[in-house]
Amino acid sequence: MFGCLAAGRLVQTQAQQVDETHCVFNIDNAASVNHIVVFLTGTIPFPDGMGGAVHFSWPRPEGLTWQYLGYISNEKPSAIFKVSGLKQGDMTNSNPFQPGFGTQVATASQIGIAIEPLAQIIQQTPAENTKASNLDSFSEFTMKMLQNFYNFASSFAITQGQMTPQPNVSFVPLSTLDQWLQNIQRKMLQDPNFWKK
Repeated sequence: MFGCLAAGRLVQTQAQQVDETHCVFNIDNAASVNHIVVFLTGTIPFPDGMGGAVHFSWPRPEGLTWQYLGYISNEKPSAIFKVSGLKQGDMTNSNPFQPGFGTQVATASQIGIAIEPLAQIIQQTPAENTKASNLDSFSEFTMKMLQNFYNFASSFAITQGQMTPQPNVSFVPLSTLDQWLQNIQRKMLQDPNFWKK
């Protein structure tokens, strides 16, 4: 039903079943993992009104502790989570994967999926450092980078009266830079992937 992919590794589709509503994937050497993808394989959908709450455990001497990352559902069958920020973050002592299951000292991190009502899952708050990667953050980065370039280049703007003749130097009117920035911003809003075409 579920698949898990740690960036740069093979896909895992054989989760360890804890009980009817809980399963886990082991993530060896998790210190080298930045992002993890969790997805439905498409073989079995969630029952109506249900989804999968995705949790992450980082091995600690006191045993497994868990942080809620987000969720997947029939309407949102995959999600990408940043887990590198969890290494320094605080884990909760709650164990949604059966009492006693995560109390042993663990040597591998785990991704846990708990099948729960969507209404209950949506009320949960993901851990702070796990913002799911998405296209919006790419678009936001691109817009900030363009604005930074515009600010940098326009800081060298001079008026025509301030110009001294320099035969070996080319000048670009600031209005050309303004027009370029407006065109790129418009294209980004219409289609963030326009640059791939």
